[in-house]
Amino acid sequence: MQKNLAQNILHFPLTKIIIGIVAVVATVGLGQYLAGQLLDYLGTEKPTKHLIVGLITAVLSFLSYTLLFKNYEKRDVTEFNTKKIGQHLLVGILLGALLQSLTISVIYLKGGFTVLSVNPLLFLIPSLTMAFTSAIFEEVLVRGIIFRILEEKLGSYISLILSALIFGALHLGNPHSTIAAAVGLALQAGLFLAAAFMFSRNLWFPIAIHFAWNFSQSGIFGATVSGNSTTKSLLTTTIKGEDWYTGGAFGPEGSVQATVFCLLATFVLLMLCNKQNKIIKPYWTRSKEHYKVQENVL
Repeated sequence: MQKNLAQNILHFPLTKIIIGIVAVVATVGLGQYLAGQLLDYLGTEKPTKHLIVGLITAVLSFLSYTLLFKNYEKRDVTEFNTKKIGQHLLVGILLGALLQSLTISVIYLKGGFTVLSVNPLLFLIPSLTMAFTSAIFEEVLVRGIIFRILEEKLGSYISLILSALIFGALHLGNPHSTIAAAVGLALQAGLFLAAAFMFSRNLWFPIAIHFAWNFSQSGIFGATVSGNSTTKSLLTTTIKGEDWYTGGAFGPEGSVQATVFCLLATFVLLMLCNKQNKIIKPYWTRSKEHYKVQENVL
């Protein structure tokens, strides 16, 4: 009786989410600290240090997640399945870059986007590192742990809303963040990236979209990402205008058009998920004997 109770608690969704987040964050945090100390001791230059620490963060996010849930849930971790990985990454990168370009194009058409200079390609490295690191780390935590585990019990639609709200709330602490900006992120990235995971049933697709969105925003267009200060970019630009279409100090992803474009993409993905029977029903409405989600990929 006590053993069954302990097992039920251990495999309760909230317990799994907490253990997963703590394990990944602790592993990544320790790895970043040790790597930073070693690189400081070796006198590594700051740009190189950030690149190395970023790569370590990405690798540790992947390894800690995979090893934990392979043993915890006693299953193959299909979220990082390499089947059609090239297609997932390519389509995701193109989609993320396209949506960000459309967002910037509205600012340009409103006369608020000006290119001051074109810089060397080496200026892309800081943004490349930031986008690569944040995309993997955040997707592992929010879509791989929070959304996936919630979806197993609550179904796709409820989990879609809950994980999006959590994603938006996590950005409230960012510089220049507001309730409106957090709600915008929840509606656009929170819903869109979860829908991308539902459609592909792996993390490569949302990681690629997340990476391309952030990288093109900061590395190419020289814009602020989620309120954080800009880094070196391919284009030195100025963005001016009303907050509703520029995003203000929070950056273009705080704009109305960013939310609209991402919601349209979300709608398309959800329609495809529904058509291909990739929507998981809440546990209280589905047949445990006969209900099974198809794991078709993009």
